[in-house]
Amino acid sequence: MKDLIPVSEIMTKHIIALDRSDDLTTAEMLFKQYNIRHIPVVQEESIIGMLSYSDLLKISLADASEDDRDVDTVVYNMFTIEQVMTKNVVTVTSNTSIKEVAEILSEREFHALPVVDDSILVGIVTTTDMMKYMLNQYL
Repeated sequence: MKDLIPVSEIMTKHIIALDRSDDLTTAEMLFKQYNIRHIPVVQEESIIGMLSYSDLLKISLADASEDDRDVDTVVYNMFTIEQVMTKNVVTVTSNTSIKEVAEILSEREFHALPVVDDSILVGIVTTTDMMKYMLNQYL
């Protein structure tokens, strides 16, 4: 049954993560380099928060263009990742059904959920992953 397909089937397993000691300039570089919008923040392998690109834009004076690089760097250096990230993150396990994940994403208006098994970050599932899954149902 499609209702029982686990999120592990569609989640991103190659995780780009930040350590709590990383800086926001590093975060911005990762967002741009990998063309992603959400990065889990970890301490060792355990998730402690989630940083989104929109979190960076909220504290940035500009839209992070190359000309504004120095301004953004100054602003980013005023904050730590822990000050900007979302704490108390809602997570799912790799066995959580895709249907359940869709319900959480839509009801809570999240755009990404970390996937955690036994306190270890094993993946991330985003609304993009969900859309790709839904589109594949029509092929």
